[in-house]
Amino acid sequence: MNIILVHGAWADGSCWTGVIERLQADGHHVTAPQFPLTSLADDVARLRLVLELQDGPTVVAGHSYGGQIVTALGNDAPNAPALVYVAAFGIDQGESLGALLSQGPTPPALQHTFTDKQGSIWLPEDDFVTHFAAGVDPAKARVLHAVQQPLTGSSFTDVMGAPAWRSLPTWYLVAQQDQAIPPDAERLFASRMGATTVEVAAGHLAMVSHPDETADLIRQAARSIGGSAAKG
Repeated sequence: MNIILVHGAWADGSCWTGVIERLQADGHHVTAPQFPLTSLADDVARLRLVLELQDGPTVVAGHSYGGQIVTALGNDAPNAPALVYVAAFGIDQGESLGALLSQGPTPPALQHTFTDKQGSIWLPEDDFVTHFAAGVDPAKARVLHAVQQPLTGSSFTDVMGAPAWRSLPTWYLVAQQDQAIPPDAERLFASRMGATTVEVAAGHLAMVSHPDETADLIRQAARSIGGSAAKG
C-alpha cells in the first residue's frame, strides 16, 4: 500500500521517522516529503505532485497544519481514497485557521511565536520543547526544534474550499494532552468528519511520542482500501 505522510508547521518529514519504520516493516511504500510551508497553495501543489508519483491508491495522513494541506485537496484526489488526521486541523468550507484559533485562548505552544521580516512564523525553543513537543524526550525535542520549518503567516488567513474529508473516509487520532490544538477542537473535527477515531494520552507530536498507536491507525485506513496488501 502507498502511504504519504504530511508534516505540519514547525516540523519536517523527519518527525514521522518512528511511524515510517513501522509501516515500512509491514511492506508499505511510504513517502514523507518536505513541504515548503510558503503558502497553502504551494503545499497542496507539492502533495499533488507526490500523489502523482504513487502507483495506485494512496493513504494520505496529515499532522497539525498537514491536516490543512490534506483537507485542501478538495474533491479532486482520485488516487487518495482514505485520509488520516493525527492531531490535525480538519476545518470546513469557509473557515480559516486564524478565525478558528481566535475563538479561544491562545494554546500554550503558540503564545510566543515570532515573525521574521519575510512574514514567516517561528516557535522559540523553550515553547517548542515544553509545549509543542510535550511528552517527547527533551533531547529529541531540541533536535526537532533545530530542524523546524517556519509557517508563512498567510496560512492563518487562507479560507478553505470544499474539504476533502466531505467526500472521503477519514480516520482521526485525538491527542488528549495536546498544547497546540485544543483536544476538544480535535474531537469536533473528528465528529463532524464522521471519522473513525482513537484517543491517545499524547501531546501534539503524537507520531513522535506514540508511533505505535499512530502507525496502527494508518494501518486501519490502509486495510480499508488495500485488502490483502495491508498488514497489521
